[in-house]
Amino acid sequence: MQQIKDKKDNLLCIIYRDSDWVEGLNFITDNPLFIQVGSWWYQGGKKLAKHKHNLVPREANITQEMVYVKSGSMKATIFDQEMEYVTELTLNTGDLAIMAYGGHGYEILEDNTKIIEAKNGPFVSVEVDKVKFE
Repeated sequence: MQQIKDKKDNLLCIIYRDSDWVEGLNFITDNPLFIQVGSWWYQGGKKLAKHKHNLVPREANITQEMVYVKSGSMKATIFDQEMEYVTELTLNTGDLAIMAYGGHGYEILEDNTKIIEAKNGPFVSVEVDKVKFE
């Protein structure tokens, strides 16, 4: 697992490669992040406790997202909160990236690339939720 931070040591992105998996339950994000991402790796027959989630008031002041490459590859470019370039990296089949703070851009590198995106909501609108930049 790799964490990408800005010059002030603020978390921008977490990269979790297909090779980073460990058996059992592994939470990739720390509790304070608005998006919570974990991996499961269990053997057949494992039963997880039946449960439901309680209604608990939560406040999120920024959208955080996770992208998972189901197949193919993509380039992710990472920026800090001031929209200054930090780094870019390639995500391949089985890799995921969690965008915590700062900015990001994506480029699909192969035909038929399939990506799953998840983020905290509710989504308001592109105009309210995003600042687009070059």
